[in-house]
Amino acid sequence: MNFDIKEIATATMILFAIIDIIGSIPIIIGLREKVGHIQSEKASIVAAALMVMFLFIGKEILNLIGIDVNSFAVAGAFIIFFIALEMILGIQLYKDDAPKTASVVPLAFPLVAGAGTMTSLLSLRAEYEVENIIVAIIINILFVYLVLKASGKIGKILGKQGISIIRKIFGVILLAMAVKLFTTNIQGLF
Repeated sequence: MNFDIKEIATATMILFAIIDIIGSIPIIIGLREKVGHIQSEKASIVAAALMVMFLFIGKEILNLIGIDVNSFAVAGAFIIFFIALEMILGIQLYKDDAPKTASVVPLAFPLVAGAGTMTSLLSLRAEYEVENIIVAIIINILFVYLVLKASGKIGKILGKQGISIIRKIFGVILLAMAVKLFTTNIQGLF
């Protein structure tokens, strides 16, 4: 086992910024108001399972279609870059239909374990040890669970302005991480 606190902390921060559960609080509150109950435990477990499964078989899927991890990491850096721009500028580049129910489908996938998260996992796998990424996933899923459970209270405490500030701070961090991911992996392509 190659546990590294620095790798765990960095992977945790990247996943935290990508998952953006704090920025999703308005969506979660809206779902809670429409449906009444959010399945926090089920959504968290399914999201964790999807993320860990993709971490292990994602590379094999890429190999099957002839794409190396460095290429995928560079592509992931672009996606992370655009997600960061969305967070910083307050714009929406990717449009998606609003979920109709507060079941596992809109919460676990795509809200928590969406395309950005999956891309980030494979990009992280190109740089970090798998066990450190799994610890980062567990830390994030625990945080997701706590946020889902306390979404009503958190929304009242932070307010719209507080949530906006947090999104922008994590957007800048994510932007810097996207640049680092790009520069590290682009060299492996040449």
